[in-house]
Amino acid sequence: MKYRIEISSVAEAEADGAFLPAFSISAMHHSERWVKSLKNPAQPNIVPDIETSILGYLTARPSRDLVVAANIEITREWWDTRRSNFQLYTSQAVIKETSQGDAQIATQRLEIIRDFELLELNQSVLDLAEQFLERSSLPAKADVDAIHIAAATIHGIDYLLTWNCKHIANAQIQRKLAEISLDFGYELPILCTPYELLGD
Repeated sequence: MKYRIEISSVAEAEADGAFLPAFSISAMHHSERWVKSLKNPAQPNIVPDIETSILGYLTARPSRDLVVAANIEITREWWDTRRSNFQLYTSQAVIKETSQGDAQIATQRLEIIRDFELLELNQSVLDLAEQFLERSSLPAKADVDAIHIAAATIHGIDYLLTWNCKHIANAQIQRKLAEISLDFGYELPILCTPYELLGD
């Protein structure tokens, strides 16, 4: 199956709401802070890209589900004890997803990432996302997940932090994604959960 994600410019895409099929981008105050390059030799910290599921767990209500409760605890532990060791980034795709759902919780999620630098969703990102969808086992419905991975890859992010273990932090998918990335001259970031970045 052939996938095509088109964008003529960031400004036009925001105006038209046309970054992805069935995925519109609304103009927000974050839009002016596009990141052009992350390779700053003066910045010693490893840079993680924060994916939407992390924000979901940070603002989640208490759960009786043991797995969900554990993920909430781990996410908040990482946020409280390890976040300051990293320079954090996200993308307009995350902002769009984060703004959906319960209005009060969405506001909390947006406030968390208010000062994050944004990875530019340029044509290179969209082209690589297309390749991920065409050549890997990512399903068509994972188009936004492909964008998350492609943005982190194109911009040289070290880690993509996520709890999406079905389409992102998935060992069976990562090998193929890494192969596709190398074909285009990029290195796939480490796709992992907060548990793997808790440190000692």
